[in-house]
Formats: sequence, C-alpha cells, structure tokens
Amino acid sequence: MDPAASQSMTYSGNKRKNITPSEHEQAKRRKTLQESEEKLETGRESRSARICAMPDLFPQPITLNELVELLHYAALGKTGGNKKPSWCRLFHQRKIKALNVVIVEGLSQSDFYRHYLSLRHLRSRYTTRVTFTPSPTDIASAIFSSELPKSDSLFRPQRHGENSQLDKALRIHPVITAYGTQRRGLTAYVLTQEEMIKKHFPVKGVPGFEEFACTDSVACVTDSSPLFGLDCEMCLTGQGYELTRVSLVDSDGKCLLDQLVKPQNHILNYLTCFSGITAAMLRPVRTTLRDVQAQLRTLLPSDAVLVGHSINNDLMALKMIHQHVIDTSLLYRRQCGQKFKLKVLTEVVLNKKIQTEDRKGHNPTEDAVAALELAHYFIRMGPCRVVELHLEELWGYKVEEASPDCASSPPLSRRFADVLQTHGRSVAFIGKRADVALSLSNQVWQNSDKQVLASFRSQTKCPFLSVIQLSSFSDHLKRRPPHQEVQDQRSCTILRNMCVVFAGPFPAGFSQREVKRLFCCCGPVHKIRMLHTAVRLHAEIQFELLEGAALALATLNGLNVQGQNIKVQRPVDESLLDLELTLDALACDHLNSSHLYAFQHDNASKTELSEETVRETFSHFGPVERVLLPTNPGCRARRHAHIQFNSPADKRRALSSSEELRKQNYLVSSTLTPTHLTSWVAMTMLRANTVDSHQIAAEGEESHTCIGSQDQDSITMLKLDRRLRRLFRSLPDGTLSVVILGGHHSAHSPGLCLLEVKQDPQGETGSS
Repeated sequence: MDPAASQSMTYSGNKRKNITPSEHEQAKRRKTLQESEEKLETGRESRSARICAMPDLFPQPITLNELVELLHYAALGKTGGNKKPSWCRLFHQRKIKALNVVIVEGLSQSDFYRHYLSLRHLRSRYTTRVTFTPSPTDIASAIFSSELPKSDSLFRPQRHGENSQLDKALRIHPVITAYGTQRRGLTAYVLTQEEMIKKHFPVKGVPGFEEFACTDSVACVTDSSPLFGLDCEMCLTGQGYELTRVSLVDSDGKCLLDQLVKPQNHILNYLTCFSGITAAMLRPVRTTLRDVQAQLRTLLPSDAVLVGHSINNDLMALKMIHQHVIDTSLLYRRQCGQKFKLKVLTEVVLNKKIQTEDRKGHNPTEDAVAALELAHYFIRMGPCRVVELHLEELWGYKVEEASPDCASSPPLSRRFADVLQTHGRSVAFIGKRADVALSLSNQVWQNSDKQVLASFRSQTKCPFLSVIQLSSFSDHLKRRPPHQEVQDQRSCTILRNMCVVFAGPFPAGFSQREVKRLFCCCGPVHKIRMLHTAVRLHAEIQFELLEGAALALATLNGLNVQGQNIKVQRPVDESLLDLELTLDALACDHLNSSHLYAFQHDNASKTELSEETVRETFSHFGPVERVLLPTNPGCRARRHAHIQFNSPADKRRALSSSEELRKQNYLVSSTLTPTHLTSWVAMTMLRANTVDSHQIAAEGEESHTCIGSQDQDSITMLKLDRRLRRLFRSLPDGTLSVVILGGHHSAHSPGLCLLEVKQDPQGETGSS
C-alpha cells in the first residue's frame, strides 16, 4: 500500500469503553447461526451426513467428555435419551455408517501448526477443527467405557423364545456380523471384487497384475455352481516365493491335478518343513508355471468357484486371476482380521487331523480337500449354527443357560462398547499393547504404526467403532537428545515470530505507549519490546493474530512518524524462510477460504463493532453467512471481526475494495488465524515457562543438532500424514472420522481434534 495513504491515519490516546455484548445480542447471534445452518441442512449440497463446528462467536476448546458425547449421538442418535452435542452440528446422523477414532500420541495443536505444510492430508481433508483439552485419562479407554443414560430403549427387545445371553453372544460375533444368522447359498460367501482388492487378491485391471493369466469366468455364479478346492506349496527364490506344487480337487474331493512345478529362478530355500518339497523331488521336474496355468484353465468350467484357505496366496503363486472365490479363513473369521489355521479348523469342525507332525511338510491335496469340506459344512449348516456348535472351542466364548428359577436377569451394561455390541455392531482397538477398557478379543496389538495401519486395512469389514492408536511421533520424541525441551520451546518461538514485526527507527523519546497506539490500528497487540541502539530507537511488536502482522506490513511500512519514515519488516531468521508459503496455505485453508478479517482502525471512535454494522457494511460484496466477534474477557473493546461469506468469490470482491473500505475506517485482509483459535500467540505461550531463555541461548552452539532434529520431525510428520491418508481412504463412505492430537496434559499444551464424514463423491448430490 502507498505509504502516503497511510499517513492520513490518525491516532488518539483516548481510552475505549469496556462494552460487553448483551445476553439479547448473544441470543440473536446464536439464532442467526442456527437458522443459517438449517438452511444448509435442507440444501442439495448437504444431503449426505456431514459435521461442522458451532462457533458461538469464538469457540471454546472441547473436552474428552464432549467428544464422547458426539460419538454417542453419532452411533445411536437420540436413542435412550442421548442429546445432540452442543459444540457441533451433525447433519443426517442416520447416514453415519461407522465411527473411526485415531489417537496420535505426542502431538499438540502447536505441533500441528508448526508442521502445517507437512500435514497436507490433515489440513485439507478435515474441514472441522476444534481445540482439544488434554485429558489425564486414557482416551481409548474413556471412549469404550463411557456410560450412556439409563434407558430401556438402548437395548433391543428380546425376541420370543430366545435365550438372552446366547442371543447377545451371537449378535456380536464376527461371523454373524459379517453373514447374518440365516442359512444361504454359496453365492452369499463368494468374495466381492472390493473385498478381493482389500485382501490383496490378484484382480483384473488392478495395477501390478497385468501379466497374470485369467481364467474364463462368467460374470455371475449361482448357488448351484461347482466348488473346486485349491492349494499350493511354495519355495523361496531370489525373486521371492515361487510355486513348487499345486493341487486341485473337484466338489466331491476327487483329485483332478497334483503337479510339481519347476521354479524359474534359483531356489534359496525349499521350505521343506512346510511344503514337503526337497531338491531331489524337483530335480527331474520339467513342468513350468505356464504349463499348470494352461491345465487349470482347461480343468475349470466357466462357473467354477475356487475354495481355499487364504487362497489369495495360492493365486499369487500361480500368477492367475479367478473372479469367483470363497476363502475359508474369512468364513470362520475372528475379531479384528485375525485368522484360524487350517489345521485347527479341520480338527475342531471336521474332527479330522491334517498336517500331522509325523509327516514331512504339508500335503496340498489334503489341504485342498479340508478347505473344500469346511466350505461345504459352513454353507450346509449356516453361520448361526456353526457359531452355536463351535462357539467355545474356536472363539473362546462360553454361554451359560439361565436357570428357570432365576428371579431376575442381571442389569445390562450401559458402557458404550457393550451397548454397541448389543446392537450387533462390532468394536475394535488397534495399537500398541495397553491397558484398554475393552475385551481382549476386540483388541489387536502391534509394534509400529505401519503394522497398525496394515492390520486395520486387512480387515474384510470395517468395525462400526474402531479406535486406532498411532505412537510413532511419541516414540520419536523419546529418542530425542536431552535438550528436547529447548527444541520444543524454540518451535513455539518460531510460531510466535509469525505474529512479530520490527519497526523503526522512531523519533527520539517515542514511548512504548505511542508505539502501541500506532500499531493497534492493525489488530490486537500482545506485547511491545523497545529496542535501544547507540543512535536509534526501534521496537518489536507482537500481535495476537497473524492478520495484525500482515496488515502492519501492508499499511505502516514507510509511514511518516513525526517527520521520520519508519520501516516495518518481519524477523529475519532461517526458520521463517517458508513463512509466506505457510501464510498462503492458511489463507486457502478450508476454515479460512471464505473468511475475511476486518479491523476498525478509527482509534477516535468510542463505539465497538457489532454484528449489525459489520453485516451492513460487508453484505454489499455478497451474502454474509456469519460474523465472528471476539468475546474473551481480556478484550477491552471489540475492534476486529472474522466475516464468513457465502463463497470465496465474495471474499475476493471485498479484498479488491480495500481502499473503499478503508475510507469507512476498515482495514481488511484474508483470514489467516484459524477461527477455532482465539489467539495465535496464546497457542504458543502455554509452554513458555518450561525452559529459561538463558538456557535457550546456552544451547545455541547445538543449533546444527537442533536443525537436524527438526528435519527428522518433518520426515516423521510426512510419514504420519501419508499413513493417515491411506487409513482415511480405506474407510467406508459415511464414516465419521475423528483424529485426536492429544496434546500434553503435564505441560498444559492443548491438543487438536479434527473431524470429517467421509463422503461418496457420487452420492454427495444424491437424494437423502
């Protein structure tokens, strides 16, 4: 901006009155906000489930109890007296298909904004962001063990003639939740293409399987289609696992093919203890992989359904694609993607012994027959009967019949996890071994984030409530050198410096009060430090908000103060080299893209901003959805506002009219500080007393080590963001996804809660 234009600004030392909004005004704002949200709810763009925060003026941090309140409502609606959460709006709750909560240990809100550019998925995909109050209790346990209101309507009415204990055990069983209780034909258990892709089957058209041979399969099979059992043995070569033996049996268990195969590459390990294959057995063999592929294509009719145990491994070894398969490891499924061994299933269900110790390795024909018989048994008996007969032997459940003279049944649990399972909805915890308030059968323990992600994505069906704990960043912090606190404080200093400008030189005798009076025309000033050199006077000005510093640079640089031009500039530091990129990304943030920051710079005016005057001024540029005004007690008078327009185009029109608005005593800029933060500086000050400034200076000689550690932080953040992106993509449409950065309770550093409902791109504009 032209410095000459800046000189027309006048400043006054008159004190402003402390005017607080009346209850009537606050109620009116809440009503306006609710009406605008209801309009959106009935619009075409909101016919899918979605969530948004309810910023009554500027929002407050949420607690763990408030988050749990949302999860209760998202899962059960108003059933049993559940209430809608007061801090957010969840539209079309009945369309929520699942709940997924990711707990990221060791990260805080300030860490998120320190590494804002690295966390591209988190900052762009999650449109709702709320400050989270750190909890001293375990978050996962608090979610599972939270209690719902006392109400009989929480529980399903008991069906006539059913044993309540057995009925509950069946409803929560993984086999029943996957296949129901009714006996059905074989087509009910044939894997869909989506399931095959998720379980890493070779599928036509999927990258990586272009050279795989395809069988001649019809598009659809029927309940009368023939079943064929398949099993393969492999050895280890220089190129990985390769086929050494293949067996195929027909629906009656008759062996159609039992063929040894010569691997193409040099064998490193015959895996004899598993495969039974020795070097002597393969020495005379001339049959190749291509030969057995041709034989299988000849033997299998077009409507054949292949049956095997973890049959995806067999097809990968055969390098073949077959469209219709039944996997017995998924029929007799366990919680959280775990699988039974074929040997165990055969012994318990079929009362037969295979893979006995007296034999050298497995017999693929025997294994193929076992898998085939297990599939026949499951289809013939139905999932409900299979579970009833083998509940204790296989899954470790023990159902006790209630005695006839029992006066009354024990009260049903009101714990969230128990109520969900009573409704037939599965729950799961995946993370490091921990004392979580959940049955061990519903927990999967892994040693790394990579294993946690792989375990979750390997599940055939996503649990209705899944809590995932990621601890890579927390582990990274534990490996840091002893000066960790100094590095943390340095990171907070970098964030604070984003709100800092240096100005000067000022005329001799220019006071700190006069500097504040000059710069407070751009936004709330947090503090000022006067800098005295041998001949000149400068000042360091720290604003509360990012917009204050941006406006000071745009409007005060080159301003003539008592005959002397001052220069306003940002701190010069290597840590701020990407500052402009960060500010541009913040301006384009979902939370800010339609928001405008406006500051009333007329210091002589004793009237504060009101929603009515702001709407009257800015509605000329487009519909104003919401006006956010500060309400924090430390604000002596409201001089700034965040204005949410209906579209980013309306905001751009207002920015292009900045000179016209300036004549009306308004300075405007793109909103940079996310609206869930009342103050950017306050976010970085909560750990300020943990390290002495002299200690930071003493650590200056270790700057190279610190820079290396910060680089490692960024790498860890990039990996974390990629894993969260892959996890989000694996969620079914309609899932309420919650990512919790827990913060640091001991250091009083708040966390951050990010929320989003995953949408079907084609269903977002469909009818409700």
